[in-house]
Amino acid sequence: MSFYSVWETLSWDDIRLQLYSKTRKDVEVALSKQQLNTDDFMALLSPAAEPYLPAMAQRSQQLTRQRFGNTLQLFIPLYLSNLCANDCSYCGFSMSNRLKRKTLSLAEIEEECRAIKAKGFDTLLVVTGEHESKVGIDYFRQALPIIKRYFSYVMFEVQPLSSDEYRELRQLGLDSVMVYQETYQANTYAKHHLKGKKRDFRWRLETPDRLGECSIDKMGLGSLIGLEDWRIDSTFTAIHLEYLKRRYWRSRYSLSFPRLRPCAGGVDNIQSMSDKQLVQLICAYRLRFPEVELSLSTREEQSLRDGLFNLGVTSVSAESKTQPGGYANEQHELEQFSIDDDRTVNEVAKAIKAKGLQPVWQDWLNELSAMPPETFSSPE
Repeated sequence: MSFYSVWETLSWDDIRLQLYSKTRKDVEVALSKQQLNTDDFMALLSPAAEPYLPAMAQRSQQLTRQRFGNTLQLFIPLYLSNLCANDCSYCGFSMSNRLKRKTLSLAEIEEECRAIKAKGFDTLLVVTGEHESKVGIDYFRQALPIIKRYFSYVMFEVQPLSSDEYRELRQLGLDSVMVYQETYQANTYAKHHLKGKKRDFRWRLETPDRLGECSIDKMGLGSLIGLEDWRIDSTFTAIHLEYLKRRYWRSRYSLSFPRLRPCAGGVDNIQSMSDKQLVQLICAYRLRFPEVELSLSTREEQSLRDGLFNLGVTSVSAESKTQPGGYANEQHELEQFSIDDDRTVNEVAKAIKAKGLQPVWQDWLNELSAMPPETFSSPE
């Protein structure tokens, strides 16, 4: 059994009807509970919850501080390659886009690692396009030991791999894997994934199961906001996470909520989400999953990010480059998508401290034991 078997029992239309039928009373019942279920989560995502956003935000902040202390983890992405064998409507790396392609050599990887390490980071997210023959397991076998010499915590966001390949990479030092389903609506998924192995909906959906079998330290989930109704996709994400937490309880989990950004090629008919709705989603996730990490990228603009620092998120990227060679050699024409917060990491760290929080450069669980007790005191 995998989550695919669970997904087959779920009806997108039924969940949509349930969610949009929620009333203010349903929201109040959810807010009165200490532990929420999926039905409560749908109430907090529904339009009926919008007037309750201040109360949701207050509780989200409280739960975050109780669980994670006055801390906010910093990480940075390292793009190794923009080669891709998929054609996806929303991604700048799609094979149909005519752009300069580059895969970093081992020497260039080390050069990028040195440039990133000089900025102070110790947690790294490795990103590539999905190209099995040229940027696959053989390449990762060579790249990961180099990267691990510089960073104590390494996350991957690459094409889905087999269980055996994940086990091998875990032995080489891989700590975490982010794998986003993009959308849980199969017809919409097929519409936006036109060529390549990523068209295989089930293979992607079952990736977290393969990670759980390997007892990976942490896996990240999320849906790409803009392809479908964000409320329904987020409900499916929450159901997926609850399944994983029950079955693979040894692993930790994180959630992301990336909104579509401008890129080469672009995509039409984006189902937009307002900033207020993004705040609603983050608060709903925190109330449903108090112990799960919530990650915010530089896709969002700086004033919104600063406002979210003290609300529910637990990790943020900073000074991100979304193209291979972006740190050591300042490549610009190869990027996957444009970012909105282009501040330096020192500027972001300063903004975090202005919120009364402590920037954490390592994976938070590994660093908490070394931090002074006052770091975890409740804000006045």
